[in-house]
Amino acid sequence: MRRGRCERGAATVELVWLTVLLIVPLVYLLLSVFEAQRAAFAVSSASQAAGHAFVRAPDVVTGQARAEQAALVALADHDVTDAQVDVECRPTPSDCLQPGSSVRVVVTVDQPLPLLPSVLGESIGVLTVDATHVEAYGTYREGRP
Repeated sequence: MRRGRCERGAATVELVWLTVLLIVPLVYLLLSVFEAQRAAFAVSSASQAAGHAFVRAPDVVTGQARAEQAALVALADHDVTDAQVDVECRPTPSDCLQPGSSVRVVVTVDQPLPLLPSVLGESIGVLTVDATHVEAYGTYREGRP
């Protein structure tokens, strides 16, 4: 019995195309997830560090400066830059560093996705990641000015 024409496969070519079509997008997706997770860890630790630094300061002005500096150091540990740090005293700004008050710190960063050209625009390929931390001053502590 004679078979039709002899089929010669192109397995190497098919394997290369499948690799390009499947593996490359998967690797890019993983890189993007890693960047987002890095930014999430950075803003989370920055908000906690800023809250702790603010509550331990002797006054509100020093607390604000220390909170921003602590947040910048924590962000630099994760190699994240250009973050916005907002510190808010609760329940009112006049009750800051008084027994029973708390400090709410919100750190926000725009994390760009990897390997995207800037030709596409500034807003495309940017994830906004934020974290909020509330640090209680403590009911049984001495009030500060």
